Parts: sequence; C-alpha cells; structure tokens
Amino acid sequence: MKNAVIGNNKQKANLIVLGAVPRLLYLLQQESSSTELKTECAVVLGSLAMGTENNVKSLLDCHIIPALLQGLLSPDLKFIEACLRCLRTVFTSPVTPEELLYTGPDHQTILFNHGAVQNIAHLLTSLSYKVRMQALKCFSVLAFENPQVSMTLVNVLVDGELLPQIFVKMLQRDKPIEMQLTSAKCLTYMCRAGAIRTDDNCIVLKTLPCLVRMCSKERLLEERVEGAETLAYLIEPDVELQRIASITDHLIAMLADYFKYPSSVSAITDIKRLDHDLKHAHELRQAAFKLYASLGANDEDIRKKIIETENMMDRIVTGLSESSVKVRLAAVRCLHSLSRSVQQLRTSFQDHAVWKPLMKVLQNAPDEILVVASSMLCNLLLEFSPSKEPILESGAVELLCGLTQSENPALRVNGIWALMNMAFQAEQKIKADILRSLSTEQLFRLLSDSDLNVLMKTLGLLRNLLSTRPHIDKIMSTHGKQIMQAVTLILEGEHNIEVKEQTLCILANIADGTTAKELIMTNDDILQKIKYYMGHSHVKLQLAAMFCISNLIWNEEEGSQERQDKLRDMGIVDILHKLSQSPDSNLCDKAKTALQQYLA
Repeated sequence: MKNAVIGNNKQKANLIVLGAVPRLLYLLQQESSSTELKTECAVVLGSLAMGTENNVKSLLDCHIIPALLQGLLSPDLKFIEACLRCLRTVFTSPVTPEELLYTGPDHQTILFNHGAVQNIAHLLTSLSYKVRMQALKCFSVLAFENPQVSMTLVNVLVDGELLPQIFVKMLQRDKPIEMQLTSAKCLTYMCRAGAIRTDDNCIVLKTLPCLVRMCSKERLLEERVEGAETLAYLIEPDVELQRIASITDHLIAMLADYFKYPSSVSAITDIKRLDHDLKHAHELRQAAFKLYASLGANDEDIRKKIIETENMMDRIVTGLSESSVKVRLAAVRCLHSLSRSVQQLRTSFQDHAVWKPLMKVLQNAPDEILVVASSMLCNLLLEFSPSKEPILESGAVELLCGLTQSENPALRVNGIWALMNMAFQAEQKIKADILRSLSTEQLFRLLSDSDLNVLMKTLGLLRNLLSTRPHIDKIMSTHGKQIMQAVTLILEGEHNIEVKEQTLCILANIADGTTAKELIMTNDDILQKIKYYMGHSHVKLQLAAMFCISNLIWNEEEGSQERQDKLRDMGIVDILHKLSQSPDSNLCDKAKTALQQYLA
C-alpha cells in the first residue's frame, strides 16, 4: 500500500474509497499490533494526507486526530515521529479546523504553562539549522499579542545569554533571510505585547532596519510581503518609530515598487514566473497599503510624502475597487489613515474625488470594510472638507441612517458620528433631511443604545441639529415634546458626567431659541433638574446648567422679565450668589455675569 500511494493521487483516492482509512486507524490503535505495524500504518496515513484536500477531509471524518495524538504517548520514537509527521501534514492543510489544536491566546497559555518556553529555548542553539528555525517560529507564535509569554521571554537565558540578544544575533545580515525575518517577528511581537520598549536599541537599531531591508527589490516577493506586514504591525502605535521608518532607506519610495507586479508581460518569457507574480501581486499591494497606513497614522509630513509618491492617490483609489477583499480593506485603511489630515482632505482628496469610490465601497461591503470606510466618511464630512457637498448629493444620508440600525456597534457609532459631522454648521435643509431620514423613533432608540459611544455621538448630533436660532425654533416646534422627554430621561438615568454634560448643553441650546425657550420655562420638572445641577459636585455639570440659566434670563430678549421672576422665586438667584464665591474662576465669572442680568 505504501509503495502504491506514494506520489500517486489517483491511488490515494482509490484506497480511501475502498475504506482503507478506518482499517488503518483500527490497526494503529490496537494494543496487539506490533510497533512496526503501527508505524507503517501511520506512514501510509501520512501519505494519504499528502494528497488532495478531499483526502484530508476523509481522514478528519474518520477521527484521525485523536488516534494520532494518542500515538504520541508511545515509548517508541519511530512511531512517534510517524504520528507527528502525519499530524503536521493534516494540520498544514487549509481544510483542517485550527481549533483542533493550539491557536488563540488560551492555547498559548496552555503551552506556556506546560513549560513550552524552557523546553524550546535550548533548541535555539541546536547544531541543526532546521531545528533552530522551528524553535524560532514557535517563539514568534507564542509571543504574538501575548504579554504573559512575552514578558517571560525577555528574561529567559540560553547558555548565559538573554533571548532578545539571541534574536538580535539571528537577524544580522549574514544569517539566512528566513531566520532574519522570523527573529524580527519575535522581537516585534514582544515589543507590541509591551515586553520591550519601542525606544529600545534592539528595536530601533536592529529590528526596524532589518524589516525595512526585507522590503527592498533584492528580496523575494514573499519576503517583501512578510517584511512590510511585520513592519506595519511594529510601528502602528508609535509615532517615533513611524518617523524613523519613514526616513530609513527611502522606504516610502521603495514601497511604490510593490505596485509594479506583474511586470510588463513582454519582459516575462517564463510562464511560471508570471503565475508566481500574479499570485503575489495582490499580496504585495495589500502589504504596501498596510504599511503606508501605519506610516501615516500620526505624522502630517509623512502623509504628505506618501501622497506625493508617484500616482499614489490613483493607486489607492484603484485599490478600493479591487476584487480581493483583503486588498480593498488595506486600501480603505490606508485612505482612512491619510484622511486624518486636514490639509489632505482639502487638497488631494478633493483632486481625486476620493468620495466617489468610497461611496461605492460602502454599498455592499463586508462589515470589516464598512467599519473603516464609514470611519473615513466621518472625516470626509467634517465642515472644512470640500467633499461634503457631493457626498450629500450622492445619497449619503440614507446610507448613514441605515448604518445606525446595524447590529454591529462600531457601525452604529460611525453612522451616527458621520451624521453628527454632517449636521455641524449645516444649513436647515440638510438638518431636515437628516431628521426625516433617521426618523424620530430611530433617534430616540439610539438615545437608549447600550453602547456609550453611540449615545454620546447621538447627543452630539442632537446638539449640532439644535444650533442657530431659527433652526432651534423650527426643530423644537415639530419635535419639541419628544426631545424634552428624551432629555428628561437621560438626566434622570444612571449616566456618566460626560453624557449629562452633553445633555445639559443641548438644553442650553434649546434655551437659546426664541420660541423654544418656552418649552423649558413651562416645564417645572426640567427647571428643577437645572437647579439641581447648578449645585452639583462636578464643575462641568454646574457650568453646563449655568449656560441654560444665562440663556433663559438674558435681558435683551422678549419676556426676559417674567423668566427672571419665575427663576428668582425658584431660588436660582440665591444659588448664583453662592456660585459667585466659587473657587473655580470660570464658574465664578459666569455666575457674576448672570447676576448682572438681574441688575440691568
């Protein structure tokens, strides 16, 4: 059987159809089978697993994994090796569900608790290059996003040397590329998990330059992909590393080359090479977008440099409509990163009408793309961004109102946040559009959303809708009753200071209306609440309540006398006297200004 199936997929399939797998597994697990027989069975199963994905599925259906894991308890090394080889083949197949073995943080911890670190560490000094490499790979997977493992690795000694020092030695230029890359990954993961500082020499002078080297033209396409993605991960949260990377070896220009695959077809005589280039072309673009996104995350000058790189905006815009979801996601992330720049929003983003492809992306994308794309739309809708007008005309209001109904809290936040930006200093027509599309029912549903960010942004939207007098009066004349109810509910509820402060600011805006004022003055419940917050222990809330009072008693406005009298009867003037003695200068000034309205 073994000789028949080696290298022959047809024979492998035949044997599986004939029911060989259950029989081989039976023999493998029989107490009475000799070790030689068990070993041969494991070898044949391993060979079957080397075939097509369907073969692997058949093996999994016969419960091969528990049988092989059981085999690892045998005292015989040859049998153990055959079981391990077979397990490795099965687990490297894409059809095998990973949760059957160790993936994820809880599994990293199980391996860690069973002494994986100590047992693997000494293999880094093995005479066999293959063994050293596998040990290195193990450490990279164990350390990834795992502070517990990473903190331990920093202090592990191997032959009197600390692990990070060994990793640094392994990423020197004279070492094989695979070893340099994997060591750089280990140090990157330990740094991101907080075990090595971002300003440590082993990161700044060793890891970062090594990863930049991996992005150069001399490297294989696969190495350039891995180098760029690892570097993007390393520098993502740290502006200093972003600055250093951006001026190392002309990295920004070097990445532009990632978009030139496959190279012009005439130059490729070798069909295999073309196939290889095509396969890696989208991975290269994805990696370049990711790295540009990290480089430009914080620094205005770096963003400018990226955008000024040859045809970069066109490339990103093209990336938005690629067939590969991963490339689209990376392109959107890259644009989102660049859209944090006010300068770029006003210039390059305008010149390239970025909003057009972005609106297209938003039509029917998977959630992970929607979250980033809608986040970017928030930036494009800031009042100083010239894209605001055309976006509105292209049906953005409906689209964003739709997002606020999503199951995914991140999408609800972005939908309402973008509407909030849209309503900022907007004309009455836009505000009316928003209210009509969103519907008051949905607005109030969002005001009772369990996600705090959604609630805060909804209050922000309401505050932006209720600004400038004619708008305040107009909206309150149609929706006043419901808005006052919502305000009351929030001020009575268990909410944090920020939420209550926003809500009081909304009341202050309503108090600034000409006719809207009356909705507060005729509502004794709300007046009592304002009074209560004037005496609150938190200055922010006292100030916000003061704004309401100031707007209600302002002298030059019709009916101010009656309002002043009513509030005096409620004891507001006494509170103002008390507040005018406040140690907080801001509060003290506001109280004095308010008292002057009574004297004028």
